[in-house]
Amino acid sequence: MVLLAVPNGKTLSIDVNPNSTTISAFEQLVHQRTDLPQHFVRYSLRMRNPSRMFGDSKISDSVLLSDLGVCRFTTVIIHVPLLGGMQGAAPPKPRLDFLNSRPPSNYVAGLGRGATGFTTRSDIGPARAAPDLPDRSAAATAAAPGVGRGAGKPSEADDDEEAEEKGYDENQTFDEFEGNDAGLFANAEYDDDDKEADAIWEAIDQRMDSRRKDKREAKLKEEIEKYRASNPKITEQFADLKRKLHTLSADEWDSIPEIGDHSLRNKKKRFESFVPIPDTLLEKAKKEKELVMALDPKSRAAGGSETPWSQTDLTAVGEGRGTVLSLKLDRLSDSVSGQTVVDPKGYLTDLKSMKRTTDEEIYDRNRARLLYKSLTQSNPKNPNGWIAAARVEEMDGKIKAARLQIQRGCEECPKNEDVWLEACRLANPEDAKAVIAKGVKLIPNSVKLWLEAAKLEHDEGNKSRVLRKGLEHIPDSVRLWKAVVELANEEDARILLHRAVECCPLHLELWVALARLETYDVSKKVLNRARLKLPKEPAIWITAAKLEEANGNAGMVGKIIDRGIKALQAEGVVIDRENWMSEAEASERAGSVATCQAIIKSTIGIGVEEEDRKRTWVADADECKKRGSIETARAIYAHALTVFLTKKSIWLNAAQLEKSHGSRESLDALLRKAVTYVPQAEVLWLMGAKEKWLAGDVPAARAILQEAYAAIPDSEEIWLAAFKLEFENKEPERARMLLAKARERGGTERVWMKSAIVERELGNVEEERRLLDEGLKKFPRFFKLWLMLGQLEERFKHLEQARKAYGSGLDHCPHCIPLWLARANLEEKVNGVSKARGILTIARKRNPQEAELWLAAIRIELRHDNKREAEHLMAKALQECPTSGILWAADIEMTPRPRRKTKSLDALRKCDHNPHVTAAVAKLFWQDKKVEKARVWFQRAVTLAPDVGDFWALYYKFELQHGSEELQKEVLAKCVASEPKHGEKWQAISKAVENAHQPVESILKKVVIALSKEEKAA
Repeated sequence: MVLLAVPNGKTLSIDVNPNSTTISAFEQLVHQRTDLPQHFVRYSLRMRNPSRMFGDSKISDSVLLSDLGVCRFTTVIIHVPLLGGMQGAAPPKPRLDFLNSRPPSNYVAGLGRGATGFTTRSDIGPARAAPDLPDRSAAATAAAPGVGRGAGKPSEADDDEEAEEKGYDENQTFDEFEGNDAGLFANAEYDDDDKEADAIWEAIDQRMDSRRKDKREAKLKEEIEKYRASNPKITEQFADLKRKLHTLSADEWDSIPEIGDHSLRNKKKRFESFVPIPDTLLEKAKKEKELVMALDPKSRAAGGSETPWSQTDLTAVGEGRGTVLSLKLDRLSDSVSGQTVVDPKGYLTDLKSMKRTTDEEIYDRNRARLLYKSLTQSNPKNPNGWIAAARVEEMDGKIKAARLQIQRGCEECPKNEDVWLEACRLANPEDAKAVIAKGVKLIPNSVKLWLEAAKLEHDEGNKSRVLRKGLEHIPDSVRLWKAVVELANEEDARILLHRAVECCPLHLELWVALARLETYDVSKKVLNRARLKLPKEPAIWITAAKLEEANGNAGMVGKIIDRGIKALQAEGVVIDRENWMSEAEASERAGSVATCQAIIKSTIGIGVEEEDRKRTWVADADECKKRGSIETARAIYAHALTVFLTKKSIWLNAAQLEKSHGSRESLDALLRKAVTYVPQAEVLWLMGAKEKWLAGDVPAARAILQEAYAAIPDSEEIWLAAFKLEFENKEPERARMLLAKARERGGTERVWMKSAIVERELGNVEEERRLLDEGLKKFPRFFKLWLMLGQLEERFKHLEQARKAYGSGLDHCPHCIPLWLARANLEEKVNGVSKARGILTIARKRNPQEAELWLAAIRIELRHDNKREAEHLMAKALQECPTSGILWAADIEMTPRPRRKTKSLDALRKCDHNPHVTAAVAKLFWQDKKVEKARVWFQRAVTLAPDVGDFWALYYKFELQHGSEELQKEVLAKCVASEPKHGEKWQAISKAVENAHQPVESILKKVVIALSKEEKAA
């Protein structure tokens, strides 16, 4: 960059590199920026270094700015030479001789008068050897020939010699850092070594800056936090008070006084002066108000022919205006109810309909008017030109001119229906019929004109008469036949359709409409005639099938569809499977279920490879289910089960469809049929037993399980299902006996666990301990048995035995997180936070990236008021588990209220579809009283994780506080249908001994109560 001082006193910056920019390029840039002539710039550059001669343009193209001593940030001063005219140069002013002579070596200015001299940096100049100053004595001056006698300045060669003698440039500017201009090496060349040195120093500076960056940023962050802590915002100071506002009642809110407007603008009192009214004004007002019954003397003298002159009563005029305005307002208002009778919507519509024409629009319309005028004159037979010209006039508000234009268009183009339709639209209502009648007379075969003529009639009889008149001229117009049939009654419509199918035998809708209006026998004949006329139309066969179904001949439906497909294939019609499935769905919507099933049965396998049939048919059924076509999906599954009788997945999908959209009887029948063909599918047996149990038929459920046991004697799932049936129906002895038989048959660890649970609920502590010990001997790596043993010892306060049980369990299952958590909770109760902290530290080392262990450590610190340590652990936890939803949810709750929104955004970026984060955001909206948003986010949370009961409890609690009774029942019903099993609070309550046989609804309400108590305690 080079600075440029121009003659007007301004300094400009020009972005050039002196080491690569030539003089000619620099002159052109300056000329473009300042409009200064290029020779002025060249003159100024020559003055910087008179030793260089570059008057020739070729030389200036090769000389660089750096050759003249110009470097980065150098100021170049533009000199404008004063060129003389006819007069010679002015003689120089006389000077004292001693000023031009060399001073003595020991001379100090002011020493003779007692002044003490001193030397500054500017006196010394740059740090270089002092040059020998030239001799400026009178003799030396006189030796220069021509100077002072009008011969001009010395030659350029003399200037070069003088500059060489000086050894420095007088025009150099002083720099604070580098001295005069660029220092000692101002005139040196900038070579590759200099460039490399600058790059090295710059890299060193960047490296030094990066080494101190973290420390500097940490220090800055600490100062900012300290400043914010000492200077909090107003919103943060009153945050706790605002949080307590939710406890105010509605009456307390209403009792809060209004602050009013206490601004200075309203405090300024206006000076009011009261001046007494003069008597003359009162007398004048009295005379103007009084009623005079006689003529004044002036009028009487003139015979009463002169009108007396009087002054205008402005008060009376104002009163009159007010009276008129009140009358207008009274007319616009309802005197009974006090409500206005003016339609505000209509008034706003009228305002919007008002067109404000700008000058540009007027200009455009005038141009369009001239253009269309030229078009209609050059080509008068073009109807579009007349229509466009008429619409321009209509847009301009000149309706009469528009009618004249379209009238001329009708005269020029009498055989064009569009012109007549436009003329009918622009005509008055009373003239429109005459216009359309004239058009119909000239163009009797125009369907549009006949339909427009019928539309202008208000009586249905006249409309039908006009349409029939049109059919006399155009008997093959389907639109006219449809219009006249829509206006006729059923009997007349049947007659008209008979005539219509004769005139338009290739139109399918007329045949179908006639078949629907006729009787059963006549409809069959009509459809047979239509099939002969339209042999490639599948809709005729579908209509025939619907006709048979409607008349109770369901057996004929499938035959008609099969025959129709064969006939269509014989005619060369390609059977499109997707189109026929769409027809099946349309038949279902029309109520023709048998037709829908027949279409699916006949067409579902067309165009499908044998190995792709199962996958394709299941996908088709799912798509139909999504679109709400349940009967179509049921028909697809029914046909698939006839082909794949032993496919368990298809039976399961069909059973799920019946469970969601069918009845209990249809589901039971389907499951009975399924277990007949797939007796080894235990899931089908269990589904049937569960449906009977939910219906309240426990003996039937027992019978199904007995049949299942006979079919699959070694199935543990059936044993456990039978145990659950007896246990939930409060038959503990039956349940205990079933589990004993299962253990004798070599049951798995689940059987031993269920056995211990039964004994725990029955209160047999010793039997429970015995079963757990035996189970652990057989299955030492099943952590749930160790966990139950430790909980058993904790219930009876045998804390040392509980610690041993958890320790043994961890020895066998070192990666079991529930065992580590139980051990840490026990140590916290017995030995305090230090021991629990150590246990969790060991657990995290053995099981890295386990969010539950980090969360337990954080909660322990929070329970003991170690908030700083909890925040430190949370930061480490999020570094190790950046996508853990439970950690982000806990972090949102730990964050101060003003920063929770930002924290929730960070959490959503890391784990968008995590239900824990979603529930935390919903709670945030709940706290901010944003009810609708909170409801949406709670719905999203229970949709993402319907098996977590804690989310259902939060959602139900929210609806209890803000929702209606219908919404509360809806949430309760959805929770019961989802049957949640997991959740920290949910499992703690549902697995308690006292809540063993409680329904989901009861568990949900207890969890809500526990959440309310926890919130009050916090």
